[in-house]
Amino acid sequence: MMNCQQATLLLSQKMDRPLTLKERCSLRFHITMCDGCNRFGRQMQQLRDITHTYMQQDVEDASQEVPPHQKDSP
Repeated sequence: MMNCQQATLLLSQKMDRPLTLKERCSLRFHITMCDGCNRFGRQMQQLRDITHTYMQQDVEDASQEVPPHQKDSP
């Protein structure tokens, strides 16, 4: 059976790479039994979503900025 340290490691790795079938099954089983790891996984996903939203907004803002050489000089 997977422990919390292994589960949190997999939850972190899940953000960067696809997990194997065995890893996904073990992790899913663990987080159905462990409220702390379940909460940690949800928080990791929320942080990832917030970061993506922020970065997307940053890219959109940057694309709307006028380059310095095109600004009117006083």
